[in-house]
Amino acid sequence: MSKPPKISDAEWQVMQVLWDQAPLNAAEVVERLADQQDWSPRTIKTMLSRLVHKGALAYTQEGNRYLYRPAVTRSACIRDASRSFLGRVFSGDTQLLLAHLVESGRLSREDIETLKKTLEDKEH
Repeated sequence: MSKPPKISDAEWQVMQVLWDQAPLNAAEVVERLADQQDWSPRTIKTMLSRLVHKGALAYTQEGNRYLYRPAVTRSACIRDASRSFLGRVFSGDTQLLLAHLVESGRLSREDIETLKKTLEDKEH
């Protein structure tokens, strides 16, 4: 599988809508983002076009409308963004990242148990 394209913070919001509800036409994407952002329809359509160009979205034509759908999975994009963040901020040191998250976050007992189980599963 090829590496997912780099997606800007604004483009992530467009992708979230489509990962949750695809396929959608441009007007439907605009409608769903209207509550979250103060972007013009033209701005959103420009982002859709960029995401198609980057290979993050695909589309099919239905009459005079385009129906957009993700061409990359959410999990692949999250994995790529996580690796990029880990490399940039923590010099690739996973232990440092985990220690920071545990020390700075509020973890419930359930969160801690889930984290323990995940680490134990990773060990095997």
